[in-house]
Amino acid sequence: MRLRRALPLIALGTALAVGILRISFRSLATSQAFAGCPAASNSTGQIDPQQTVAFWLNQPVPALTGLAETLSNHQKKTLGATTDEKWIEIDLAHQKLIAHQGDQVFVESLVSTGLWGPTPPGEYRIWYKIRATLMEGGNKAAHTYYYLPNVPYVMFFNGPIGVHGTYWHNNFGHPMSHGCVNAPTPIAEKLFYWTDPPLPEGKWVVRSTADNPGTRVVVHQ
Repeated sequence: MRLRRALPLIALGTALAVGILRISFRSLATSQAFAGCPAASNSTGQIDPQQTVAFWLNQPVPALTGLAETLSNHQKKTLGATTDEKWIEIDLAHQKLIAHQGDQVFVESLVSTGLWGPTPPGEYRIWYKIRATLMEGGNKAAHTYYYLPNVPYVMFFNGPIGVHGTYWHNNFGHPMSHGCVNAPTPIAEKLFYWTDPPLPEGKWVVRSTADNPGTRVVVHQ
């Protein structure tokens, strides 16, 4: 008799456990899907003016079809030429980026870090830089889908997580990303040519190597 009475409770407990596991797996899958903003595998680093459609959080936004560059060719070539230590600080608590050069501040700006995906604290190095690339991800059902062509001045430092220019919002100072560090485009432009590895002449893409390491990036709360 006791066993018969206990059977409904056992069945209920099993159903609850299965439900919790399903929710956990869905949450895990969602968080993995939102981890950063990977570059398109076929990106050349050049702006594609034919990419005129863009979406942010399931909503259409004006696409970037050209770059209003603020630096001269001479500045692009010489901006990062220094013997002083260069490193980038990402302050998650204050949503701020500070680029240090020796004991001076090269540039400081409000940014937007991860809201729909984490920007993990830690110490990293820039491993890949690309002048412009398509980024696509998020989740249409969760209204976080994005399709953003020509994302400018991208500097990846932690897998698909990086610092890059932003044309789809101006809400800097507040978390707004899927894990990357959204910076105002003029700030990202300066950082792109200031950071290591330097961009080779005539190229729009560069990877770091053991002999040509990337600039250090420190992310903290």
